[in-house]
Parts: sequence; C-alpha cells; structure tokens
Amino acid sequence: MQCRRSALFVARATLPLVLTVTAWGAPWGVVAASSTPLVQGAAVDLRTRGWMWPLDSVRIDRMFLAPAHAYGAGHRGIDLISEVGVAVNAPADGTVAFVGEIAGRGIVTIDHGDGLVTTLEPVHSALSAGAAVVRGQAVATVDLGGHATPSSVHFGVRLHGEYINPLLLLDEVPRAVLLPCC
Repeated sequence: MQCRRSALFVARATLPLVLTVTAWGAPWGVVAASSTPLVQGAAVDLRTRGWMWPLDSVRIDRMFLAPAHAYGAGHRGIDLISEVGVAVNAPADGTVAFVGEIAGRGIVTIDHGDGLVTTLEPVHSALSAGAAVVRGQAVATVDLGGHATPSSVHFGVRLHGEYINPLLLLDEVPRAVLLPCC
C-alpha cells in the first residue's frame, strides 16, 4: 500500500512540472534561431529595440541557460568578465527601478517599459530609484559579490516577469576568440 501512495504522489507532483516546462517553452533558450518569442500569445520582435552590451569590452564567462521550469536550475542571464571599478552602462533607455544590496551584492534594476527589465549585479551605483537613464549611460561600476566569478557582471533580462536570454535583444554578438590552452 505504501508503494502505491508514493507512486501516486510522484505522478501528481510530476504533472504540474510537465505543464510548467511547456509554459516556459523553447524560445527563452534560443540564442540566434529566433528573436521573436511568444509572450502572452503575441510575437515580440526584440532585436529592433537597439540594445547594447552593458560593458564596453565584452568577454562572456557564462551563457544564459533556460531552466526547465520556473523553480528549476538554470542561469537566468549572461556573466560578462570585467574588472572591479569598470563602468557598467544602461543597455537601453529606461528608469532605475531599484538600487541596493540583496544577499550581499549590489544590484541595479532598470525598467525599460513594455515589460522589459534589466538587472545588473554585482555593481555599485550612486543612482537612485526613479532616475531616468539613456542607452550607453554609465549607471554603476563593477563590484565584488554574488554568484558570478569575481570581477564579472551578471546581465539578466525579464520580459513580463519571465527571464529571457539577453542575446535576443542584442544585434551584435561578440566574435569568438580562441584563447591559448594549458
């Protein structure tokens, strides 16, 4: 009898996860194949927005990895290699929604309108919530802390509350550079 209860519990627990996986869908993890994810039933062309990288020099340390479901493991942004003190720029025009520390790391969140929100961390910023920013404006400097490799910046983007791959917003993906091995 105990085995049947366990099997029934697993079946009930697994069903919502399958539905959640379907809801997250493939477009969130696609890098170049599609720049028009479906959001709330409407296709959104993100590349026409003219976003730029938040750092002047772009070296990617860790790519976006879409989670299987809302609470699943994944990497909800891109980590960019940098150095402490380097300027971090607004990727697009917007309004600073949050500046502060969460879990020991400095964070700047920018609301770009149309449901798009950027989070940059770990950073230090002198800006205040409500400040208007323009594309390319320095909004912070690279700081230490958080989950990312020391001296790197996590660049995360949400569209209507769902994390998306920031590459979907950027026209120019940096050229691959082979580094010396060993």
